Amino acid sequence: MKLAVTAPDRLTVRTERVADPGDLVSRLPHPAALAWVRHGEGIVGWGEAARLVLPGGEDRFAAADRWLRDLFGSAEIDDAVQVPGSGPVAFGSFGFDPKSPDSVLIVPRWILGRRDGVAWLTTIGGDADPLALVRPPAAPTRLDWSDGTLTAPGWEQAVAAAVDRIRGGRLGKVVLARDLRARAAEPIDARVLLSRLAGRFPACYTFSVAGLVGATPELLIRRSGDRVDSLVLAGTTARGTTPAEDAARAARLASSAKDREEHAYAAEMVRDALAPLCAELTVPDEPELLTLPNVTHLASPVHGRLRGERSVLDVVAALHPTPAVCGTPTDVALDLIRELEVMDRGRYAGPVGWVDARGDGEWGIALRCAELDGTTARLFAGCGIVADSDPAAELAEAQTKFRAMQYALEG
Repeated sequence: MKLAVTAPDRLTVRTERVADPGDLVSRLPHPAALAWVRHGEGIVGWGEAARLVLPGGEDRFAAADRWLRDLFGSAEIDDAVQVPGSGPVAFGSFGFDPKSPDSVLIVPRWILGRRDGVAWLTTIGGDADPLALVRPPAAPTRLDWSDGTLTAPGWEQAVAAAVDRIRGGRLGKVVLARDLRARAAEPIDARVLLSRLAGRFPACYTFSVAGLVGATPELLIRRSGDRVDSLVLAGTTARGTTPAEDAARAARLASSAKDREEHAYAAEMVRDALAPLCAELTVPDEPELLTLPNVTHLASPVHGRLRGERSVLDVVAALHPTPAVCGTPTDVALDLIRELEVMDRGRYAGPVGWVDARGDGEWGIALRCAELDGTTARLFAGCGIVADSDPAAELAEAQTKFRAMQYALEG
């Protein structure tokens, strides 16, 4: 595997406690923002001390982990805070498909963090003013929307074809995604989208890495020492417009055989992937409901303790792709995705998050997101397809999932 690397021979890293910085996203001085924030806590970064771009390949997670171990292992680190996310950190996002060449890791020059009442600033290299405002945020204007790769009727046909394959016995579930495009009058500033998403969806993990911006409800894995946590989401309904309708929709979701089947596939895979890595593992027998401002999900929180020394990227490699974003069996579902979606997902539905020099980190699945490129944004939404799926209902669910990023762009 040939890696595209931009990095100094040795990093010089200093982390010190600082006064509470307030809203982390508001402190970002540049549109090229890096972020991982939930309920106001997390880390944001800017500048670039090192970058790794990985080609496609099944071993891309292992290659990224080796590079980071070498880079951080040779660094001169002065970390007065010593919590997950302090010291040098790499923000990363990986392509969904092993064939995708889109995976990237970025080590920022400055990282501002807050966790459990402790705030810190990490500086890598020079000591120039890290909060000098390069350009104030400006909201997107004059948005022009257009279909992505497939029109709505074309995507419904793809769903119908997937249902036929499933009923034919080739696979149990496949997740099909569609895209939507928006064009603004001026380059889109990630900070505006981050601020809107963090304000409206505080329980989600609001992220920005190399132009991929979103707010995912799905925690793929968190590692803190030997403890790991995951949140499995599969099975979704839109929120109701009244409390009574909302409660009725949630009750239907909780009792839906179709959605419970879809959720069971995802939860069982996470259990099977984590069991060989963990000395202890707890997976609930029944899912619970996770209610967000726009949708309600079936959710299963998973907790475990690792057996042996493994970084968070080792665990990411074992988990990706989950049935929640691919299907089962994985290989058959992945081939069907390539055939029916007629597009490259890029980093949509791939792992996104951060890892520090201790191997701690938090990684989500890049959902409810858009890929920014100058004045354009490419939005993504996906749905789990099983034997009982109805194409029109799945299209409506995808349109509901688009709304988070449409809100982020339109305000």
